[in-house]
Amino acid sequence: MTVLSDARTSGSNEAEASAATGTAARVWEALRTVRDPELDTDVVSLDFVGSCSVSDDGVAHVSLRLPTYFCAPNFAFLMVADAHDAVSAAEGVARADVVLADHFASDAINSGVAARAGFVSSMAGTEVGEAVSELDDLRRTFTERALMAGTDLVVRPLMREGATPDDVAAMTLGDAPASDDLSRLRKRRRELGIPSDDGDPLVVDPSGAGVGVEALPLHLRKARSYQVGVDANTSICRGQLAARYGV
Repeated sequence: MTVLSDARTSGSNEAEASAATGTAARVWEALRTVRDPELDTDVVSLDFVGSCSVSDDGVAHVSLRLPTYFCAPNFAFLMVADAHDAVSAAEGVARADVVLADHFASDAINSGVAARAGFVSSMAGTEVGEAVSELDDLRRTFTERALMAGTDLVVRPLMREGATPDDVAAMTLGDAPASDDLSRLRKRRRELGIPSDDGDPLVVDPSGAGVGVEALPLHLRKARSYQVGVDANTSICRGQLAARYGV
């Protein structure tokens, strides 16, 4: 078997992704669409890819790793399943072999994802315990939290520059300066089925309803608390991953 690209456990995902070419590069780009639902950050940026290789027969082999042995199995399942779907759809990939390493539920997760079984079926009779529902509601919950955190990232700079609550309440997405944070906020809104065109309100709640000026201060405090939580958890996870894998 000829290996076209290979990222070892001790390497940097960003460096390996930048060096990849051809199908391997497309696999890395596919992995950038897969994110930790709690951290709202992709698995490449988080260094959650332990290895990534593409054989000459088009089989993409991806191993994911997490900061601790006991990371939540529902989050882990989502990431492995999403990675399998994303890599399978990459141009030039004949088959995806995506696994989770070094995790207490690896066997159940890997076999379940490979069989295209849901979370409930995958966990049945395993050491993880019985799962009572699929993960659609969990995914939506964390996407809603990402929406709130993203609102903080976009609105807080505006208010630092002098925008008042009245200004912000009246703003549309098109009024906000272009930025990566604004682009990500639009994506999270689309994932939730919330309009995200230039003429749509800048600040909405997770149901898509506009937030009036009276409710805006409390809404923005909640948004800030979500972003602080994301920042704190991301820092903890990066530190744990570095201690575990030396990256």
